[in-house]
Amino acid sequence: MSKPRVTVWNEFRHEREGGAAEECYPEGIHAVLAELFESRGFDVETATLDEPEHGLTEAVLDDTDVLTWWGHAAHEEVADEVVNRVQTRVLDGMGLIVLHSGHFSKIFKRLMGTTCDLKWRNEGERERLWTVEPNHPIARGVGEQVVVPEAEMYGERFDVPAPDELVFTSWFEGGEVFRSGCCYRRGSGRIFYFRPGHETYPIYRQTEIRQILENAVEWAAPENADAPSFGEVPVGPERRD
Repeated sequence: MSKPRVTVWNEFRHEREGGAAEECYPEGIHAVLAELFESRGFDVETATLDEPEHGLTEAVLDDTDVLTWWGHAAHEEVADEVVNRVQTRVLDGMGLIVLHSGHFSKIFKRLMGTTCDLKWRNEGERERLWTVEPNHPIARGVGEQVVVPEAEMYGERFDVPAPDELVFTSWFEGGEVFRSGCCYRRGSGRIFYFRPGHETYPIYRQTEIRQILENAVEWAAPENADAPSFGEVPVGPERRD
């Protein structure tokens, strides 16, 4: 089976503003994720907000098996035309991995049909990511728990539909918990929301997190299946009155 074709989308604003984000990801979060996926043998492209059509042209999306999405400060700058284009591709079978603050992205809110709001606090607290479905493909090789030394807290209630499958749950030093690894299916496409990851913490360089992201891409990639057919059909020859 061929490896998935991955497009890594990043807002790429914080990392160009100096400060902790630039120190943590000087080439952008997308560069770190692209390096990860390339090291696993995936065919990888990157796209960012300020490119024409945000780098997500019809040609790019048609050549994408799995799209990863990281955004934070400029969700409203994403053109509705591009959101429509991504939604169509997901419904047709493209996988989508929404990362951290991408929970407020237009595309995730569109696909969930809810506000996707939550509680948050950024104090660099320790996060303990618990694997609640150890036999799920996304949890392969991860173990019972992953400790993230410094993280932004996200807390319940997370205003999303109940996941089809919940793979990870987080606990934070302040006592909050959060559904951090949520799987959904929309149309023919698979969606994975994964909470860990912030622009000022090196979470995407952590070995266990990278393993989860690799697994998620493989899980979200389209299966080689016949596309469903819709619409009016003639009466079949086996009709019985």
